Amino acid sequence: MSLEGEKFDLIYSAGIRELSPIFWTPVDVAAEAAKLLVTRAGTRVLDVGCGPGKFCLVGAQVTEGRFTGVEQRSALVAAATKAAADLQLSGTVDFLCANIMDVEFENYDAFYLFNPFEENMFEGHKIDAVVPLSIELFKRYTSHVAERLGVRPLGTRVVTYMGYADEIPACYTCESVLFNDDLKLWIKTREHDPALEALGLSASRSYRGSSGWQSPRRSDTKPP
Repeated sequence: MSLEGEKFDLIYSAGIRELSPIFWTPVDVAAEAAKLLVTRAGTRVLDVGCGPGKFCLVGAQVTEGRFTGVEQRSALVAAATKAAADLQLSGTVDFLCANIMDVEFENYDAFYLFNPFEENMFEGHKIDAVVPLSIELFKRYTSHVAERLGVRPLGTRVVTYMGYADEIPACYTCESVLFNDDLKLWIKTREHDPALEALGLSASRSYRGSSGWQSPRRSDTKPP
């Protein structure tokens, strides 16, 4: 299967293809993100809110990583699983139909987030009405992911695409940016400080050769 965007999307049904320009990671972005996350053969990557698995499928084709996607919608998990089988990637990719609150972050080495909770924030920006959505859920999921990433080992890599990276705790530094600053590589460079996070302080984040980048995250998170 070609890694060109429109050709790659042909692996999916028409309904999923229609959502691709808005909700699924572009192929070139997915390939670069996967290369940033996989630092050795067998790196275990978790895609939070994987949809039909596009990032995982691309990543498995361009790296030697092991990709897992977690998604609440069973129909999208079924589409991702079928696509993996069609592409003969079932041995390096798997998908979980689960809520992120039930996933063990300790089982993974690196993480990918493409605005996984944004649906909760905007009334007109939804895939469907299958899962519950609310601003309170946005706060709960974002805080949970930030806490779980905070206690991962030093050197843990996270890539975010689009959005404000609200899920990234202050102990991570933005090491590089690509695609007009939309794709960011974060690396845990210092120990997690729960007190700092509880205060909602937004620490300055920098990447090489830049004056820095700062997340707007505060304890009283509001829709942007």
